[in-house]
Amino acid sequence: MDQVHKKQLEINAAKVRLGIIEGVYGAKCGHPGGSLSVCDTLTYLYFNRMNIDPQNPSMPDRDRLVLSKGHTAPALYSVLANRGFFPVEDLKTLRHIDSYLQGHPVLGKIPGVDMSTGSLGQGISAACGMALSGKLDNDIYRVYAVLGDGELEEGLVWEAAMLAAHYQLDNLVAIVDNNGLQIDGKISEVMSPYPIDEKFKAFGWHVIVIDGHDFDAIEKAFNEAETVANQPTAIILKTTKGKGVSYMENQVGWHGKAPNEEEYNTAVAELKAKLDELTK
Repeated sequence: MDQVHKKQLEINAAKVRLGIIEGVYGAKCGHPGGSLSVCDTLTYLYFNRMNIDPQNPSMPDRDRLVLSKGHTAPALYSVLANRGFFPVEDLKTLRHIDSYLQGHPVLGKIPGVDMSTGSLGQGISAACGMALSGKLDNDIYRVYAVLGDGELEEGLVWEAAMLAAHYQLDNLVAIVDNNGLQIDGKISEVMSPYPIDEKFKAFGWHVIVIDGHDFDAIEKAFNEAETVANQPTAIILKTTKGKGVSYMENQVGWHGKAPNEEEYNTAVAELKAKLDELTK
């Protein structure tokens, strides 16, 4: 990836992170930690990889993305807004009673949302159905499903993984945000899904493990996924929960709470400083 292109992705990611903080602060609740950790990959997909059109969000041949870890809706909403699907200003209405931006993605209510999600494990299952439909109809679209690492504790995930391998869904990519923390603590202590890579391999998937905050590595991984035939691909992102906001990084307490005014101001100042640095 050339440096100009990479820098623009970094700028976009910083804007997306600002949107996440604005949304969660405006809601006075939400899930900033896992939203911030998956931010770079979502930014890459929507700004660089996926075949989408903000002016025609339901076009039949679009690529699909299912946010299986639906509680990190602030990240998806911020990416969609910054990509032009709806006004960035609307992010401040997150979770408000009269807002279309509810706490979890809602199909048919939010432009660019391809599946209602929230119950963990169901999103990857729906993504399998989309991918299978595409294969049966010889459609060209690709399907991306974003999972949390704590979500891998759900048995439904592995039923979906078995199905995807059985039907050779090479148009499906599962993206695992492996930040190591879930609501109750470290995933290794709550109910360890490790080794994540070996589990997916055992279920018949092609597996790629990368630094989820390195745009060069992210691009290389998705390029590789498009070359894989007769297997679904799992890209395991090694990430930092709360990435980009110093006091949130690697802190399990920021899985599901909003910053107060002082914390909000600190987060915004840090992210704006990062933007200023990138846009000099």
